[in-house]
Amino acid sequence: MSNRYHWNSIAERAEAEAHYMLETGCTVRACAEQFGTSKSTVHKDVTERLRRENAQLWAAVRKVLGVNLRERHLRGGDATRRMYEKRRRARLAAADKGGK
Repeated sequence: MSNRYHWNSIAERAEAEAHYMLETGCTVRACAEQFGTSKSTVHKDVTERLRRENAQLWAAVRKVLGVNLRERHLRGGDATRRMYEKRRRARLAAADKGGK
């Protein structure tokens, strides 16, 4: 995947990621996908590097990360429910075709 963003420094990248997370409330995974970096890079940028460069912005992003952490189990449960619902529909569709 080509990186469609260009930063003059790692600190600029960390701030851009932080602003994006604040605007959208997205997860680290979604932010990494948006910026074409890895999840571990985004996490390190917004937790460690940002803390040194811009403590006020870091504190705001920390709240978003906290919300995402608290909601993580809910998103996982939704994904599992959707997966089994999809399997159920496929099984029912196959049974309907077999019975005709």
